[in-house]
Amino acid sequence: MRTLVTGGAGFIGSHLVDALLARGGTVTVLDDLSSGHERNLEAALDAGAILHRTDVRDAEAVAARVAEARPELVFHLAAQVDVRVSLRDPAFDARTNVEGTINVLESARLAASRVVFASTGGAIYGEGAALPTPEAEPALPMAAYGQSKLSAEGYLGLYGRLYGLSSVALRFGNVYGPRQDPHGEAGVIAIFCGRLRSGAAPTVYGDGSQTRDYIYVADLVEAILAAGDAGVTGVVNVGTREETSVLELVRHLGDLHGPAAPEPEFAAARLGEIDRSCLDPARAREVLGWAARTPIAEGLRLTYEAAGEG
Repeated sequence: MRTLVTGGAGFIGSHLVDALLARGGTVTVLDDLSSGHERNLEAALDAGAILHRTDVRDAEAVAARVAEARPELVFHLAAQVDVRVSLRDPAFDARTNVEGTINVLESARLAASRVVFASTGGAIYGEGAALPTPEAEPALPMAAYGQSKLSAEGYLGLYGRLYGLSSVALRFGNVYGPRQDPHGEAGVIAIFCGRLRSGAAPTVYGDGSQTRDYIYVADLVEAILAAGDAGVTGVVNVGTREETSVLELVRHLGDLHGPAAPEPEFAAARLGEIDRSCLDPARAREVLGWAARTPIAEGLRLTYEAAGEG
């Protein structure tokens, strides 16, 4: 099968590229390398993946690359994912997450490709949603990032109604695992691992009682592949149905680090961050035959060990 992955040099995208190559076929990657890294694709490029340095906001470049690759499946993962950036510059966030998605959809329409879109769960459902949250819950984003992802989902629906374009939006929980940038602003587990490995104290914003639905990247990739294979459309949650607090993360990672683990430092809570998030993955089980398999303790161990490599 011919596949194309936008954002394929990033944390999640590079794991997906590896999995696609293991299945056989051709894989084309579009990434502007603003947050992704070519080193994430070293093995994939050796195995035959093709990387184009392309910004999804550049409609002509996206169209040319998609037309050249003629993918049967497009996995659209390229995005601006930082809540703080989205609040500081919502127009930039929208240009990447909404306009960029439109460019991908238009190119996929012309190539007759199915689209699997990486969306978000907690950032779309917002504060006060029923927990665990089903797809039918009203969308009330508390940050421009969640709003832009919700808007992009709307364009998936529009292209389905107008042109019959087959697509599915996967609303991810909080993804973690090897290759996540410990120096970035998104991905608290990677940040905590990086700080502990360097001997620094993790910083907890707020009182640490905030919860998220943390999903290990290998489990997520299995869901993405299943969504590509299936004909399902609409919105599908991809999570674990389990809440883990920030303080629980600190405790687990501190145990992995050992007795010398520094105590966390606390700072003021940040605007746009919700208190609790947990996704109901019942529809994913029903339509994708998928369920998360990696317990949080095991995923944290694997991630912490990977953070010490190299």
